[in-house]
Amino acid sequence: MKHLVFLTGAGMSAESGISTFRDAGGLWENYDVMKVASIEGWEEDPELVQQFYNDRRAQLAKVEPNKGHILIAGLENAFKVSVVTQNVDNLHERAGSSDVTHLHGELTKACNERKTQIQHIGFNPIRPGEKAEDGSRLRPFIVWFGEAVPLIEKAAEIVSKADMVVIIGTSMQVYPAAGLIRYARRGIPVFLIDPNDVPAPGNVFVIKEKASTGMEILKEKLTQIQ
Repeated sequence: MKHLVFLTGAGMSAESGISTFRDAGGLWENYDVMKVASIEGWEEDPELVQQFYNDRRAQLAKVEPNKGHILIAGLENAFKVSVVTQNVDNLHERAGSSDVTHLHGELTKACNERKTQIQHIGFNPIRPGEKAEDGSRLRPFIVWFGEAVPLIEKAAEIVSKADMVVIIGTSMQVYPAAGLIRYARRGIPVFLIDPNDVPAPGNVFVIKEKASTGMEILKEKLTQIQ
């Protein structure tokens, strides 16, 4: 089976009602991104950060995977499919994708301060002052600005084994995730699905559509390849 690797970002989940990570002016749900998505923000005001992610978790419980998510999952019937996502939601998994790597953490998990103890919390809030098993503060299992991206090497290995790479809903401008495409083998097909004008090398096939429409077009192309 050919191996398809999807690199997905905020635009992948936008149709489900999940706000994009970086909105105009550096705001995310009307919050300064650096106040709620950086290690400095956590140290400065942990209660604000906890409330922000509690709200995101509550929002996630109310939305559903969109057609783009479902189409990606459905490709597992004919291809080996790996998803490497910058998103912290679980919409790929809920759509049926079985191989998902979350570069920036997972909203439905919590951890201790050192990220050595991880627990599933689903859509439940983290209570003020709640402690992890080691006695440190329980925090969202999210990779914030100022923190290492521990799964980046795993993601690079996945991309290096791809027979085709599809980039959806990400400008690929934020590192280290932006560097993943460099690990793709030379000459394999690379598709970019995004309704916005995203800079792309000349060897990339651009489908200037939102995730769901773009995936419908891609599915037709894959049918022809088969």
